[in-house]
Amino acid sequence: MADDVPDAAGGNIVSGFLDDMASSSAARVAQALRHESADALERRARQAAPSPPLRLSPQGFDVIAELKLRSPAAGRLGDAGQDWTGRVAAYARGGAAAVSVLTEPSRFDGSLDHLRQAAAVLKPLGVPAMRKDFLVDPYQILEARAAGAGGVLVILRMLARARISELLEVAAEHRMFVLLEAFDADDLGLARELMTARAASLGTPPEPILIGVNCRDLQTLDVVQERFAALAPLLPAGWPAVAESGVAGGSDALRMQKLGYRLALIGTALMARDDPSPLLREIFHATRTVQP
Repeated sequence: MADDVPDAAGGNIVSGFLDDMASSSAARVAQALRHESADALERRARQAAPSPPLRLSPQGFDVIAELKLRSPAAGRLGDAGQDWTGRVAAYARGGAAAVSVLTEPSRFDGSLDHLRQAAAVLKPLGVPAMRKDFLVDPYQILEARAAGAGGVLVILRMLARARISELLEVAAEHRMFVLLEAFDADDLGLARELMTARAASLGTPPEPILIGVNCRDLQTLDVVQERFAALAPLLPAGWPAVAESGVAGGSDALRMQKLGYRLALIGTALMARDDPSPLLREIFHATRTVQP
């Protein structure tokens, strides 16, 4: 187990896998700052062309499709020489509301360049890219916006409340949607408190805030499907809920919909397909009255 990281996450101490990811994420921020100041990066972020907004389907269920080249649990995903930009385009044409792009390099083989290229492919198709990483600093929100992303994932377990609020503020300032990722009841309680406070002070945010439940066990990295049902009653009302991990087909998606989830984030199951379009059609056929 890595050493505790008290300051990279704004005061919170995490352990195990998330501890390792927080440490490496903070190191990446420190390295990036040696090449570009926060002020210079913010200027670039403000000059970046607007991202397509996140639009949820009126037919009632959506997918955030994920570009994930490697998984710590499953290893390499897809062929090493695959046309991943073509896959990103296929996600958008298949009806995905957004495309999640892993940018963590050490365990997921991701990069900001992947995000930049994906955002360029998605922009003319009207679909936003979302940076998925282990974000610990507002600098990384600016990196995402400068690369063309329209959204970011923020892991509640990794961060102190003050740091989460700071990330939400920076994302809102740059009109980016946020997926707040929870693993348990405590995370969802924090999400509810944050959303209640923001609603009281700001009203409706300029871009959506989504609340995700990740059913992956952080110790074993196994998928624990039962977590979706156990945590569904604790989802904050009024905020679109996202089922993360473990959704592999139409029957899974329909079960999530019946539990109250509005979207699913799907990575491994889509990456396992040479053509992801049939799986997206299967999911929408199961969950929507009208398919794309």
